[in-house]
Amino acid sequence: MSSGRHFPIRSFVGSVVLVAVAAASVYLSYELVVKPRQALQDQIRGQKETILKLEQEKQRLEAYLKILKRIDRRARVEVLRQAKDQQGSLQTTIRFTEVDDAGKPINVSREMTLPGQEVYFDTLVIKFDDHFIEQGDPVKGGALMVFRRIFSSTMRPEDGFVIDKDGQVPEVYAERQATSEFEKDLWKRFWDLANDEKLAKERGVRAIHGDAPYMRLEPDRVYEICLRSTGEVIITPGTRMAPPQAE
Repeated sequence: MSSGRHFPIRSFVGSVVLVAVAAASVYLSYELVVKPRQALQDQIRGQKETILKLEQEKQRLEAYLKILKRIDRRARVEVLRQAKDQQGSLQTTIRFTEVDDAGKPINVSREMTLPGQEVYFDTLVIKFDDHFIEQGDPVKGGALMVFRRIFSSTMRPEDGFVIDKDGQVPEVYAERQATSEFEKDLWKRFWDLANDEKLAKERGVRAIHGDAPYMRLEPDRVYEICLRSTGEVIITPGTRMAPPQAE
């Protein structure tokens, strides 16, 4: 009989078992510890990115809300008298005054008498793209407006009282800051921009048009016409005029 060496089956099986146990331990460690930890870290990272985006959006919205509340131009309209003339036609006399945010006059008041009770405030408005407003651009960060004329429902618009000169930068803008050539060109070429989309887009103009809100005026009332920085022209509800102070 040959004295050949026998293969160590037991040792081999034991080694296989040890390798299998080690592999299973590594797999279970990855599946039960490492993988969940990575998933948790990814989840936390994603949540942080979401929170950052939400915070940035919140700041943008808060800034935009402040802009919505900002008034770029404001005028006070006082109804001084309202009575019928000798022909029986109602006549309304108003005082028109541009004011600052504190209500202080910034130019000379104008008194005018119009037939009827419904009075229109004819304006020209230039609105810029929203991102200029959000960024607070010194020129395009708000809307621009011309008080073109004031007329009533019983008269022709062209017969109305002219406030700002056509084609020129309103005096109120010129007084607040040095007028740029850009602004001068906007008003000079207003109707060109209004009828040329490409030209308007090159200048960052979102909308450009006339706007003529009107109000049925009541005697002894004060109204305000306001231009928001986003371009809306509004008339506030009338308040009772304060009685004249005794000298």
